[in-house]
Amino acid sequence: MTAPPTLPKSRQRSILAVLMVCSLLIWLDNTVLSITLETLADPVQGLGASPAELQWATGAYTLIFATLMLTAGALGDSFGHRNVLAVGLVVFAGASIGAAYAGDAGQLIAARAAMGVGAALIMPANFAILLWTFTGPGRATAIAISSTSTGVGMAAGPVLAGVLLDHFWWGSVFLVNVPIVVLALAGIVLLVPNFRSAAVRPLNPAGMLLSIGGLAALTYGLIRAGQVGAWSRPDVWAPLAAGLVLLAAFVLVEARTREPSFDPRMLAQRMFGAGNASMALLFFCVAAVTFYNAFYMQGALGYSPMKAGLANVPTALGAVVGAPLGARLVARWSLRPVAVPALTVAAFSFGAVGFLELDTPLVWIEILLLAQGLSVGMVMAPVTGALISSLSLERSGAGSAVTNTARQVGSVIGIAVGGTIMSIAYRSAIEPSLNEVPEAYRDSAGISAEQARHVAATLDRPTLAQAADHAFIHAMHVGAVWIMVIALFAAAVLVIALSAVGKKTGEKKGPAPQPDHEEDCGPEPRSTIIGQGTFDRTARYRRSPVVGDQ
Repeated sequence: MTAPPTLPKSRQRSILAVLMVCSLLIWLDNTVLSITLETLADPVQGLGASPAELQWATGAYTLIFATLMLTAGALGDSFGHRNVLAVGLVVFAGASIGAAYAGDAGQLIAARAAMGVGAALIMPANFAILLWTFTGPGRATAIAISSTSTGVGMAAGPVLAGVLLDHFWWGSVFLVNVPIVVLALAGIVLLVPNFRSAAVRPLNPAGMLLSIGGLAALTYGLIRAGQVGAWSRPDVWAPLAAGLVLLAAFVLVEARTREPSFDPRMLAQRMFGAGNASMALLFFCVAAVTFYNAFYMQGALGYSPMKAGLANVPTALGAVVGAPLGARLVARWSLRPVAVPALTVAAFSFGAVGFLELDTPLVWIEILLLAQGLSVGMVMAPVTGALISSLSLERSGAGSAVTNTARQVGSVIGIAVGGTIMSIAYRSAIEPSLNEVPEAYRDSAGISAEQARHVAATLDRPTLAQAADHAFIHAMHVGAVWIMVIALFAAAVLVIALSAVGKKTGEKKGPAPQPDHEEDCGPEPRSTIIGQGTFDRTARYRRSPVVGDQ
């Protein structure tokens, strides 16, 4: 059997560079926004967005990203992954311009949702092109190199946002996406073939609508609870119930579909199902902590955007160091004795946010952020590899989609629940301080600490600003306790997942045997390169057992 034709090495490296720029765009935008939240909440320099509106500005992007990503892979099979990637980049750039010039919070939310559409088209196509471009041992190396764009985006995003916000208006953090998209599009047109699969997957509009509707209703109910401060109102429990019903219908529809975009039957495997549940809970906690941290540094502590951006760098550095460190430790001791303690440490680091005060020295904050990034990085990389490796090769693509979707859903719910806890706790703490505030300003000051500080400046009441700061710190402490409990539960779920592996493999003490990183994985599917003829891809190839996700 002959080996499949391959692209020249120089072109492979150039394509990898283009794909890394595309991936960097997504991660850069995520981290840039976290530094911008405080400015967007400012009634003068920003949009005066409420906590609920900021939750939607963050969550709308992740919500659309999570649900459309399942369909985007099928679109790539039908129309070619290069075409889908290019369309995703154009959509992302156009939505970024819309976000930059949004006149109110509603327009910003709509633009962020459109950016989620672009991101959903970019990510699966980006990874598919990488898999088609590289074969054999070079594929594992390419995946590892490509994943470094995540760390670069996490580290550079906050600093870039700080520089832009210190010198320009808040919309500049979105406009910076445009030149990156232009650069990526030029590389795609000149270098990337239009790979697509000969076996086209059917689209699933019913599943897509049910998943979007279910998550949107559930998110709305959670955020609405924070706005009204009660769970018993019909406008809270009704959308929550509707969301659960729609998501249950989504699972049933997917289970009965011959080729589902999200296969719920895969979750019945203890390792894969419980492992993904644990990682979704971890992403829940990370999203909530990140949401709190944005308002703590710039709002309560009064850091400038630049200082806040630099202060967040240890989190990214910790994640970059933690991922390879976790992999090395797993190679020596096996997964369970590394991942479970690391996730437990992450849980306690989230809970340690409850000890942060208005006068906490910056060095202690930096140490805490470094511990969070390091412990989370040590969990995510090896567990991701174990989840994908627990599946057969034929199911690895579908498994990657399930894994990515579970994590994005965890992030959406984490922002909604974390913000709601903060809103309810803040409102309870600030209430006694509002008795002497004129009634016309009372509701505004009760919405958020940012609004209360603006009211305090308008009325020249510094005591109200101080009360708002203390109320926010109280709310952050309450949220930190809940986040820690959820992260500890995630660790317990991970123990259950990994115990299934131990029972199947007869896990023994000492170093576990490691899989061959060039194991024979069987035949690769046929594919067509549009515009460059058809070639046979049925030759056997060798790939790393860890596929990973971007």
